[in-house]
Amino acid sequence: MGLSKTHQFTEEQNSLAEMAKALAHPARIAILQYLSTQKNCVCGSIVSEVGLAQATVSQHLKALKEAGFIDGTVEGASVCYCLNTTKLSSVKGKLNFLLDNCCTTSSCC
Repeated sequence: MGLSKTHQFTEEQNSLAEMAKALAHPARIAILQYLSTQKNCVCGSIVSEVGLAQATVSQHLKALKEAGFIDGTVEGASVCYCLNTTKLSSVKGKLNFLLDNCCTTSSCC
């Protein structure tokens, strides 16, 4: 979607589209799933868990962090990541609202 067309849509629609865009890669989903199973912030194990190169994982972590899905804190020479549960709850609510409103009846096909 070009920048010139986003003005046609509501702020809520644009926001949800940006969130979906940040989630639109299986590696990012795998990272979020992995982080959801950890009790503490995770530093070096994401690369070995996901099985991608460090640089690739770093790019995905950057996209997730920019979207607000994860938080990162610097600890010495490494960055530790954990889920931003507030942001993820917000996305969950927006998706539930969308699905509840558009998927309640089958009036088509």
